[in-house]
Amino acid sequence: MDYFGAHMSIAGGLHNAPDRGVKVGCGVIQIFTQNSNQWRGKIPSDSDVALFREKWAESGLHEIICHDIYLINLAAPEGETRDKSLLSFREEMERCARLGIDKIVMHPGAHVGDGEETGIKRICEAFDALIPAVPEFTGKILLETTAGQGTNLGYTFEHLRAIIDGSAHPDRFAVCYDTCHTFAAGYDITTPEGYKQVFADFDRIIGIDRLQCFHINDSKKGLNCRVDRHEHIGQGAMGLEGFRTLVNDPRFAKVPKILETPKGDNDEFDVMNLKTLRGLMAGKN
Repeated sequence: MDYFGAHMSIAGGLHNAPDRGVKVGCGVIQIFTQNSNQWRGKIPSDSDVALFREKWAESGLHEIICHDIYLINLAAPEGETRDKSLLSFREEMERCARLGIDKIVMHPGAHVGDGEETGIKRICEAFDALIPAVPEFTGKILLETTAGQGTNLGYTFEHLRAIIDGSAHPDRFAVCYDTCHTFAAGYDITTPEGYKQVFADFDRIIGIDRLQCFHINDSKKGLNCRVDRHEHIGQGAMGLEGFRTLVNDPRFAKVPKILETPKGDNDEFDVMNLKTLRGLMAGKN
């Protein structure tokens, strides 16, 4: 079983996600641990936890990764949004600790007009409060690279480094590299030279050992567009070559590669995109 996978639904219960992933042909999956459109999610019961862990063990999946809800903005100023964000992320850490999930992917946040430096400071302060508050969560928080749409932070490697360095707990952070977002932010991995340069920069600024998850998505829009629009692999502005280089890079052989490409009425698109990625690895496409 390899390290390719997709985001799976938890409809009907968290325990259903591993089987859904196996059915599609995943070696890893990503889930929301709660309804992603609501601020509050329930903490799973002991029986829910036991069933989830049992299904995960039976599935043979290498990893299950959590993505926090998109409502959360830890860069928000004091007020209702920040309060809700802090509580929601704390609950996310508590749920993941119970479920045995040790990677939480999150979008760093948006400074909503107060400036990047201020936004980054607020994110650091948020984590400095959250990490000690949930000692039972011993895993990593994965800062996701963003497209830089609106006032979103995280569209440069330097932003992510500043969050890590600005925290009192730098060892608790890693990075999720979203191929669509970084392309939209101006990082071009579509040529061998560009690919080499981007990951050399990543290693110099952040450290390649911190790259612990990929979101594998093509982009509907062009390089440096700063617009976040995912597309099927090879059907967008990125094309296939950058993905071919990435899936054959030995440094990332055991780094989870999660599809967040458009979903259809059933799983046919995930099956299609996984087949494309595996074909690139085998040199068939």
